[in-house]
Amino acid sequence: MEILDVLQYIAAGAGVGFAVGVTGVGGGSLMTPLLLMFGFPTHIAIGTDLMYASITKSSGVIAHHKHGTIEWPVVLRLAAGSLPASLMTVFALKYLFGDPESYKHVLLSTLGVMLILTSAVLLFKGRLQRTRQQHSPSNSFLVKHRNTLTVLMGVLLGICVTLSSVGAGAFGAAVLLMLYPGLSSMKVIGTDIAHAVPLTMIAGFGHFTLGNVDFYLLGALLMGSLPAIHFGTMVAKKLPERILQSTLASILCAIGIKYAFF
Repeated sequence: MEILDVLQYIAAGAGVGFAVGVTGVGGGSLMTPLLLMFGFPTHIAIGTDLMYASITKSSGVIAHHKHGTIEWPVVLRLAAGSLPASLMTVFALKYLFGDPESYKHVLLSTLGVMLILTSAVLLFKGRLQRTRQQHSPSNSFLVKHRNTLTVLMGVLLGICVTLSSVGAGAFGAAVLLMLYPGLSSMKVIGTDIAHAVPLTMIAGFGHFTLGNVDFYLLGALLMGSLPAIHFGTMVAKKLPERILQSTLASILCAIGIKYAFF
């Protein structure tokens, strides 16, 4: 890896980190498409991004735990579904497909679908929050069966995140908003991050066993992103979040359609 390439990847990490700090959108939905634009193979982009996500989100877990904004029983229910599902997905990639080229289309199609879902969550998050506050009776189907549904949604997240590196953040938060209307916004965020870290870590190590992680690239991305996330968080209050998220959602949707259907 040449010095100009390293500087380019550090700059890319800084750009994604800043966007994450400003909008709160998970790095996976931004980083993986960017790495694909740089010409990295699909499996390397996804595997490396999963490791990147697990590291960048870890400090958030510590902070939220200190502030008591993590519902650990919910995290455990999600993980009960997602972690085994992630391991089984890696197993399937290794033993049912084997060669990364043979499962490239599966990764790209899943990435496209998850980017579209992420863009929808960004666009309709406010409406979803208002709906759950106004229409969330304790005897509704989602609330009555939420323990089982939480595990099942964990399974879905485990599969999709392992195949695409996208969804542990925005899509996971949407699941919590629907199933746990009594959670405050901060607890939704904290619980979502606390689940995302072990999921992306297990998925990332799974891809590592497949040879899908570029650690030189990972180091360069982290060098740029870690300080940029902090800076983006500092300036977030001064920027028009709604406009930024709408613009970002439109971009993600366009990229998602490209990978899902073309």
